[in-house]
Amino acid sequence: MPLTLLYRSATVTPMRIRVVVVGVMCLAVIVGLSARARQLAPQPFDLLILNGRVLDGSGNPWLREDLGIRGDRIVARGRLAGATATRTIDAQGLIVAPGFIDVHSHASGSLARESLRDGTGLLAQGITTVVLNPDGGGPVDVGAQRKTLESGGVGVNAALLVGHGSVRGAVMGSARRAPTPDELARMTDLVRVAVADGAVGLSSGLFYEPGRNAALEEVIALARVAGGVYTSHIRDEGNYDIGVVASVREVIRVAEEAGVRGVVTHIKALGPDSWGLSKTIIADINAARARGVEVWADQYPYEASSTSLGAAVLPGPSGPEALKARLAEPYSKDELLKEVTENIRRRGGPASIVIASGRDAPGLAGQHLQQIAEARSVTPAEAAIDILMGGGASIVSFNMSEADIAAFMQQPWTMTSSDGDLSVPGPSRPHPRGHGAFARKLSVYVRERGVITLEDAVRAATSLPARVFGFADRGELREGAFADVIVFDPAGVKDLATYTNPHQHATGMRWVLVNGRVAVEDGAATGALAGRVLRK
Repeated sequence: MPLTLLYRSATVTPMRIRVVVVGVMCLAVIVGLSARARQLAPQPFDLLILNGRVLDGSGNPWLREDLGIRGDRIVARGRLAGATATRTIDAQGLIVAPGFIDVHSHASGSLARESLRDGTGLLAQGITTVVLNPDGGGPVDVGAQRKTLESGGVGVNAALLVGHGSVRGAVMGSARRAPTPDELARMTDLVRVAVADGAVGLSSGLFYEPGRNAALEEVIALARVAGGVYTSHIRDEGNYDIGVVASVREVIRVAEEAGVRGVVTHIKALGPDSWGLSKTIIADINAARARGVEVWADQYPYEASSTSLGAAVLPGPSGPEALKARLAEPYSKDELLKEVTENIRRRGGPASIVIASGRDAPGLAGQHLQQIAEARSVTPAEAAIDILMGGGASIVSFNMSEADIAAFMQQPWTMTSSDGDLSVPGPSRPHPRGHGAFARKLSVYVRERGVITLEDAVRAATSLPARVFGFADRGELREGAFADVIVFDPAGVKDLATYTNPHQHATGMRWVLVNGRVAVEDGAATGALAGRVLRK
């Protein structure tokens, strides 16, 4: 072949260059699209909840949706057909909701115990977060409490308050006077340290020693330093002293002057003399809110409360030594008996006060004062004093009207709480609220009586407390929120704890997730310690 022909056949023409370039570009596009397709392909979830009736915590009606969870967060919500996951839960016929938040819990000691730290009794009600140290109590050293809970692990999330009574007691003991400027400064410093250690606010118990010795100006000063939330067991829930209406107004005043969110905790109108005052209290709170004061309430769904026998029949110092001093003088003894008799009456009478536990609990637990008095051939007041002299007791006190309970529950500013603790079977008979409050609200006040809707009950236990207490990314089912999730049977959820058998776990919670980990699986606790101690 001539050289010229060889040269001519190998010549790279402009047309050939264009063909090659286009081919290379097409190949690059194909490779790029393939990589992009891989990026856009649905990534598997750690856990997928399908076909549930989702109540997102807002109070809106349910939607049939799916939830996709990775790690500790909800990353997808909607119809997730075709999605894959390491684990899948079929929630057909079940409600899917945010985990419940108990804004008034006495379970701090229990959650630090090896046998109870997984919080099974809480999880069985759908509770995934608790607020500890209410009523002005709990440790002053919130940092140490945090470390104890974190070091051992805990089955539910926990937020810590700092207690006014504990702070006052640490600085002033049982002094029944106003603090000196130096004492107030020391109390302020303790509160400031607690907040730095993560306390979400201040609690008070102005019905109890030593908090009852404080003027409101002292509480306002400390609430202002604490910031966040001020939650109060008010000075008088009935008509012992200033009365329940005036006591609620004290919370309003603290909220207004300290610039915090005020919570009337376990709101009630205690005793027959105060029944019906819910109307006045609701009007006062609504008026305060109308002028811009942040006032809220929480409530447990029972007609009985629980406290110490001493606080119920003899508010103030009621220990054996204080009683001995008063009983030593005939006149004082007569006055004491009159006072105790009147306080028994204002709580509904001796048959309404039932012994829960105490030094004589094995013999007295479950009996009311009338029974004990008759067995001892004494008056109910004398029986009460005998028990106090023997070391005291805790009681369950039937003192509320259902009309007031319903009226408070129906308010959009009322959250759900238990005011309870975890307990194990034994001779004592504590209030059943520790194991049943949240389930009882759903079974009795939603399903049986129709006092509120399921949507409102879920909101009162989820998004509402999360917003009031400032728990970011909790209390809602949405993308980016922490995966505290409950799956339950709305027709089967029920409180089994009763006044005579208060240790039984609630039923109906099929699945409970805490920070994305399964804590209840098909109705049984897994023992997972997935909770965290939350900060402000």
